[in-house]
Amino acid sequence: MAKKTTRKPNAAFLKPVQPDALLAVIVGSKPLPRTELTKKLWEYIKKNGLQDKKVRTQINADAALKPVLDGKKSVSMFELTKLVSGHLVK
Repeated sequence: MAKKTTRKPNAAFLKPVQPDALLAVIVGSKPLPRTELTKKLWEYIKKNGLQDKKVRTQINADAALKPVLDGKKSVSMFELTKLVSGHLVK
């Protein structure tokens, strides 16, 4: 039987990423690991009640989030991840 090893976090998730100016409005302008960025994004969504009341997988944009979502009024959680990735400075 194979020995069970503890799962190591992927180094790519821990490497700090730099949010662009649009995303910085929400998560701050300092480089931060992707995991931390996601946490801050969700804190913002919850604090501002942006998660759709009926369709919980939909995120509704407010004035600050709309530019990050390419001007869309509402996106799914899965699309949110993809759009946010486009706002990370390479």
